[in-house]
Amino acid sequence: MNFILFDSFRRNNLLPLTYLRPVADVRIGILTIREKWEHLLRAKTSTLTEDYLRKKYPIIQAEDNVMINGSVLPNRQLVDLILGLKQNEALVKNDVVIAMRVKSVDPGRKEDETGEEINEISTDIDFMKVSNNWDIFNRNARALTEDYHLITAGRKSQPISATNRVLGKDIFIEEGARVECAILNAETGPIYIGRNAEVMEGAMIRGPFSLGEESVVKMGAKIYGATTIGPHCKVGGEVNNSVFFGYSNKAHDGFMGQSVIGEWCNIGADTNTSNLKNSYEEVKLWNFADRTFVETGLQFVGLIMGDHAQCGINVMFNTGTVVGVGSNIFGHGYQRNYIPGFLWGGNAGFRPYEFRKFLETARRVTERRNVEISQVDEDILFTVYQLVKERDRSV
Repeated sequence: MNFILFDSFRRNNLLPLTYLRPVADVRIGILTIREKWEHLLRAKTSTLTEDYLRKKYPIIQAEDNVMINGSVLPNRQLVDLILGLKQNEALVKNDVVIAMRVKSVDPGRKEDETGEEINEISTDIDFMKVSNNWDIFNRNARALTEDYHLITAGRKSQPISATNRVLGKDIFIEEGARVECAILNAETGPIYIGRNAEVMEGAMIRGPFSLGEESVVKMGAKIYGATTIGPHCKVGGEVNNSVFFGYSNKAHDGFMGQSVIGEWCNIGADTNTSNLKNSYEEVKLWNFADRTFVETGLQFVGLIMGDHAQCGINVMFNTGTVVGVGSNIFGHGYQRNYIPGFLWGGNAGFRPYEFRKFLETARRVTERRNVEISQVDEDILFTVYQLVKERDRSV
């Protein structure tokens, strides 16, 4: 079997987080959705996604292809059912196509269109699906707990230093990680510390919590579950139920709750994110597909920040704020609730962020982590720049 993770037509509900990646590469829990599938399938996957992303994420076809919905989080029951599919059979639940087995895939078609007669097989198996931005933090506790047991099963953690104060048993520390003089409370959920990561002195961590490879929790940080800090991040201050995809920094004091931060973002010192309205009303969030604010059904929603976005010191984000890819935000007072991509400024006014200048800064940021922006990456960024200019700023 050849496995292909496809973007459903609802991928735009996950913008700006999916501007630079397929849905399957969204991080929720410890792993990305793709990493979860590959771990359980014990096989590599390719992707059916937007045209402009295909050079970086090419589709690989064979004579026997299994297409899997990239927004669905796998479990062993689902995987067993998928491996049991016959040719031209699809596994569905209600209106969600989970997977299908076909001989060929036309990249020009959308989602589950194959041109072949498909026999649907229904299932009532419980699984999680990421349909909206807020699902990422709202379902992170379950995803993180499931990932913890998935990747630590049968393995032995590195010893926990006696300098730490430890509550609970589900704590796993990978090789090369350093944790000293911290409080680790795993009674509320598991705690996972990735390879070569560091938890500095005085940090207080309440699970469920995950710290990615080479990432750092700064001195005196206060982190509540369910929080995921992806690889190569630096995080300090107070954080509650938030997800950092990777390569992003919130290194200083300031509160962040119920938020999702993409890659290559930087949060300035003493930046604070409101996650609750003074009226205690349900929070609405900007939706790129509907081009309006939509109901989340949640009382607590903080900040959704696209890749390569930054903010200066003392920035104040309103409850339920969305910041697009590549924007640079600064200034006093509360910012507006929706800031399109590639803008420069704050509540005193914005101006377009010239692509050349944006790219110069982005290269400096990535080079500090010994990562190069390739020509393919630059082409993708420029395409997104054009999309944002033509579509997102016209509202």
